[in-house]
Amino acid sequence: MPTIQVNGVNLFYKESGSGPETIVFSHGLLMDHTMFEPQRAVFEKQYRVIAYDHRAQGLSDDPGYGSAGSHSPDLQFGYDMDTLADDAAALIKALHAAPCHFAGLSMGGFVGMRLAAHHPELVRTLTLMNTTATKEKPLNRAKYAFLAQMVKIFSPAPFTSIAVKELFGQTTRRSAERRAMLEQWTGKLRARPRNIAPSLLAVMNRREFRADELAAIRCPTLIITGEDDTAQPPANSKSMAAGIRGARLVNIPGAGHSSCLETPDAVTAAMQELLHSAKSVAAH
Repeated sequence: MPTIQVNGVNLFYKESGSGPETIVFSHGLLMDHTMFEPQRAVFEKQYRVIAYDHRAQGLSDDPGYGSAGSHSPDLQFGYDMDTLADDAAALIKALHAAPCHFAGLSMGGFVGMRLAAHHPELVRTLTLMNTTATKEKPLNRAKYAFLAQMVKIFSPAPFTSIAVKELFGQTTRRSAERRAMLEQWTGKLRARPRNIAPSLLAVMNRREFRADELAAIRCPTLIITGEDDTAQPPANSKSMAAGIRGARLVNIPGAGHSSCLETPDAVTAAMQELLHSAKSVAAH
């Protein structure tokens, strides 16, 4: 398995395709690099495509768990969004992918906006899917703090139905056409390990991404939201788009919180338009 050590942790990544430009995909909480396989299948024909797993998720290492098998994370290793953005920056540099087209969904979007604002030289274009610049509401923080404690004790398996409802919209949950995809991901979510709890807490307790930071994003930016997304409703994307100069907002009917899986063709088409327009601008 290809891994690379950055900031003291081994991150898993999958690379395919080739071309003068690189697209880097960054996944959401409870998901992994495979959520972008529909986009990879299209883009790898023209681009180098890299999708990676965040620390403590997917196939990447969790540096906060002791080698003796301790289930008590050492929080000094950092699960917060700023640390994850530093991981992404180091990965892009180490893989000689800069400046890249960075695309992040939800948690990956928290990473992407920090990366574009604080490491602008690494990002050619930015795609933010189903994400927000705001911090979590107090009620949600309290609810998920309790849930994280339960996950530590019992694993995520008993709470799979909650995760599925958060991550996939009602159109997807009712669709016969999308059933195979939904069942595949339901199985993956059920099998997640207990050590996902610190990452869940880090997402819920993330700081607000300030207006001056949004304004610091100067690369061509695409913001994708789903009409069925209850975890990050379209209103969140609309306010974020207003804070990023020249950002384009695309609202996809029938998409929930996992738009790249639920409506893959629409997400791919929106990204293709961004990449094409950025290439046209560069040519002039």
